[in-house]
Amino acid sequence: MKPELSVLPNDKDTAAEPIFAAIDIGSNSFHLIVARLEHGEVRPLHVLSEKVQLGKDLRNHRLAPEAIERGLACLERFQQLLLSVKPQQLRAVGTNALRQAWNRADFTEPAEAILGTPIDVIYGREEARLVYLGVAHTLSDDEKSRLVVDIGGGSTEFILGHRFEPKRLESLQLGCVSYSDTFFPDGRLSKERFRKAYDQASLEISHIRRNFKHAHWTEAVGSSGTLQAIELLITTAGWRSEGIDWKSLKKLRKALLKFESMDDINLEGLNDRRRGVIAAGVAITKAIFDGLGVEVMRTSSGALREGVIYDLMGRLRHEDVRERTIQAMLQRYSVDQPTAKTVGNYARHLASQTASSWNLLDDDIELLVWTARLHEVGVAISQKHYNRHSAYLIENSDMPGFSQGDQLTMSRLLRGHRGKLPSYLLEDISGKKREKFSRMLVLLRMAVILKHAGPSTMQPDFSAHAKDEKLKVNFPVQWRANYPLTIWEISESKSAFEKLGVKVRLVKDTD
Repeated sequence: MKPELSVLPNDKDTAAEPIFAAIDIGSNSFHLIVARLEHGEVRPLHVLSEKVQLGKDLRNHRLAPEAIERGLACLERFQQLLLSVKPQQLRAVGTNALRQAWNRADFTEPAEAILGTPIDVIYGREEARLVYLGVAHTLSDDEKSRLVVDIGGGSTEFILGHRFEPKRLESLQLGCVSYSDTFFPDGRLSKERFRKAYDQASLEISHIRRNFKHAHWTEAVGSSGTLQAIELLITTAGWRSEGIDWKSLKKLRKALLKFESMDDINLEGLNDRRRGVIAAGVAITKAIFDGLGVEVMRTSSGALREGVIYDLMGRLRHEDVRERTIQAMLQRYSVDQPTAKTVGNYARHLASQTASSWNLLDDDIELLVWTARLHEVGVAISQKHYNRHSAYLIENSDMPGFSQGDQLTMSRLLRGHRGKLPSYLLEDISGKKREKFSRMLVLLRMAVILKHAGPSTMQPDFSAHAKDEKLKVNFPVQWRANYPLTIWEISESKSAFEKLGVKVRLVKDTD
């Protein structure tokens, strides 16, 4: 499928400014933005979209081989525009198709090899948060409360927000690709099929109506290619000068149903990329208008990819939403914060000293430290087996800023940070990822043991050295004399460390 590309020329006087890139791996289309940060604002350099339909023919939670092939070929083309982008300034996120696919690794592993960066599969509410972030930066900074809607290929996100802050987030399983597959499988159009798609979307929307109805917002904004395509059809027909309203949707529905099949649709303003999904998109949009009491909706050019860019900028400028999420979790579950900080400091100390030998990246270290700080959240449920409760809470909570993969890694680290190692812990982690996870778990288990030695400083007075599968920890003689129980507990844990593929040796240093 021919991509849609928008390129803005580079200015020589801004060449030194950092360049960021984001890839939205959607169920219908893949989107790329390469942008430069200028005076605190994002200036797009390249904007590229390509219809891939990764979610098409998603059967039994499995991506179709043809869809995987289309997706990887698209990323190969995107890669040409990413040569000037540093790996830490590129982020790729996967949405509903990858959330649903049990065989996602068949796509993500070769995709990561192509891009040289992880593919972060994000939860629906995290997708909604990033969409709102992208939209909010395109709107005036006023006091209006907003409903933002993003219709994707496999899911639709709903956000209530004020200024730059989302207040309520939801993601529903209705999208233009999945609905096209379900209600228009052979491309045939009819009033009955349209009504069934509309009824199903209305049923889904009824589940969130109470919190998203008109009384909660003053302005409705649409984000996504689907809603922009609908607006273009409406304005091209002369029914409105801008935006979408209920009367125009009714006219558009009538115009669409004059055709017997998708291939026959010949409406001015409709491009080939949208022809096969426009009927499903209109059915979903009409259900949203009717269900939430929307009278008029304007559209925004901001979307998920722009939100990813702004979020990435925040991470690199130490305005990281993930830190706010960790603090909120600590407070919500009444965690002993001095102890959490202590374990986090020990984890950072051990990881920083072994990073080069064990290939731990900055992101790996941060994830390990955040996990260490959260290790006792499960105590709020029960002291007994609290590591299991901690793991459950982290895997199943909404954690803004974290991907599904992040939360699963943190959950498994927490599950294995004490006691016997469950057999399933490593079974579906492959290759180098399993080795890295195992080594991170060894460091976490050791950091948790070290908390019994009392509060740490930012530079604890012991050192660690790693080489291949060996970890040597040097404790001063006086330290060993002061904390014999801790030394004994580390020694008793050597068998667990060896099950993780690491041989730990304690060395006596002189003072």
